[in-house]
Amino acid sequence: MPSTTAKSYFWKGIRDSSPFIFVAAPFGLLFGVLATEAGLKLVETMTFTMTVFAGAAQFAALQLMQENAPTLIVLASALAVNLRVAMYSAALTPYLGAAPLWQRALVAYFTVDQSYALSVVQFETDQDMALPERVAYFAGTCALIAPFWYCATLVGAVMGARIPESWALDFALPIAFLAMIAPMLRTPAHMVAAVVSIVTAIAAAGLPYNSGLLVAGLAAMMAGARTEAWLERRGLWT
Repeated sequence: MPSTTAKSYFWKGIRDSSPFIFVAAPFGLLFGVLATEAGLKLVETMTFTMTVFAGAAQFAALQLMQENAPTLIVLASALAVNLRVAMYSAALTPYLGAAPLWQRALVAYFTVDQSYALSVVQFETDQDMALPERVAYFAGTCALIAPFWYCATLVGAVMGARIPESWALDFALPIAFLAMIAPMLRTPAHMVAAVVSIVTAIAAAGLPYNSGLLVAGLAAMMAGARTEAWLERRGLWT
């Protein structure tokens, strides 16, 4: 049985993640609608969203599928969009890496932008948290959002095009990423990577199948890594 402290951290995770409901709901609705319009059946849409569980990658893959892009391009683009999750995992490993295998497997599945952003800030702020408390907090950040995501996708897929365009569901994606990314631009390397990704993505916007995202992602990671190395050589990196 989890300790009382672990339970309190679980509920704290739920409270901290609750504002993201206002992002997950329209985001999921939009994906359900677009998946239906793209010709996916209800079972296919729900299987897609529950196995991938990565909104941005799902949208990227869906758009490329509609454009009849080669399967390799679809997979590569979705992987590029989700490469940030590998960095999330690396950042969370010092805090959650000692958890049992089954817990780490669940953490890997539920590691998305909001669960990572909330958890890493909590873990860095409260260095005295025990491992069960960290796992409980991470679980709390997903316990509310994941069901909302699934349910919203289901509603969007069932309602399809009947959802009016005036609802402007597509506002959720840029707002969500701005809200999560902006507070995390805390080092020169982060800021260099962000600027390089923006500039490169704009410059490469004309490449076929949205492959400019692949170029921008690689350029940003290389720029960020080179900036860190440069700062370390000069003793400016902490």
